[in-house]
Amino acid sequence: MSWDKFAEWLGENQQEFIGAGLRIVGVAIGAFLLSRFLRRIVGRVEKKVSEHTTPMRTLQRTQTLTKVLSSAGIVIIWVLAIFYILGELNFNLAPLLAGVGIVGLAVGFGAQNLVRDVVTGFFILLEDQYGVGDIVQINQVATGKVEQLTLRMTGLRDLDGTMHYISNGSIDHVANRSKDWARAVIDVGVGYSESSDRVRAVLLRVAQEAKEDPELGRSLYTEPEVLGVERIAEYEIVWRMIAETKPARQWEVGRALRERIKVAFDRENIEIPFPHQVLVAPDGRPAQPTPSE
Repeated sequence: MSWDKFAEWLGENQQEFIGAGLRIVGVAIGAFLLSRFLRRIVGRVEKKVSEHTTPMRTLQRTQTLTKVLSSAGIVIIWVLAIFYILGELNFNLAPLLAGVGIVGLAVGFGAQNLVRDVVTGFFILLEDQYGVGDIVQINQVATGKVEQLTLRMTGLRDLDGTMHYISNGSIDHVANRSKDWARAVIDVGVGYSESSDRVRAVLLRVAQEAKEDPELGRSLYTEPEVLGVERIAEYEIVWRMIAETKPARQWEVGRALRERIKVAFDRENIEIPFPHQVLVAPDGRPAQPTPSE
C-alpha cells in the first residue's frame, strides 16, 4: 500500500480511530480509578477495625478477608478492562476466550486440591470457626493451639510441642475448645460411708471460696455449681461440679478446683477411696502375703 492510499484510508477512518482510542483510554483510566477506590475502601475498613477491635484474632480475620476480596476485585476489574480494550482493537476474542477456558480447566484439574484448600480457608475465616490462639481438635486426630491460619493451611501446636500442619481442604470436623466461653467439669469420688449432706456442704464451700479468690475468681464467670451425684461406681460415689470459665481457662480452673477439693476433704476427713486388692485363700480366709526372698 502506497503512502497516499494509507493517508487516504487513515483520513477516512480517523473519527473511528479517535473514538476507539478515547474509549480505550477511558476504560484504562476507569479501571485504574476503580482499583484505587477499592484499595482505599479496604484500607479504611482495616483502619476502622484496628481502632475498634481488641482481639488480635478478629483483626487478623478481617485483614485476611479484606485482602482476598480486594485482590479478587482488582483482578476482575482489569480482566474486564483488557477484554474490552482488545475488543476495541478488533481482536477476535472467541479463540482467546476458548484458550483461556481450556487453560483454566487444565489448571483447575491440576490444582483442585489447592482451590479446595483456599475456598475452605476462606469460609473458616468468614464464619469465624476458629482463629489464631484457639485450642481446637481437628478431624478427631490433632489437638493443639492454633499458631498459624492462612487460606491454605492451619498450624496446630500440640501440648508436647509438636507442630501439626493441616491443609484446610482436608478438614471435616473441628472441635473448638476456646470459643467464647468454656466449662470445667470436675468429678470427684467419695466413700460409700460418707454423708451426702456433708460432702455437698464441703463442695459448696470450695466453690464459694474459689469464686472469692482474687486470682482464680478472675477466670470464672460465675460461682462453680455442684450438680450432685453423677454416678454410683463400684467402690465410690462420684460427685460432679462444673464451672463456667473464660475461654481456654477450663483446664487451669479444673486443676485448681481439684487441688482445693483434695485439701478440703483431707481437712474434713472425707474419704477419697481407691481400689484395693484382697487375696482370698481356697478356704475363704484372707491369704497371708508371702515374704519376699
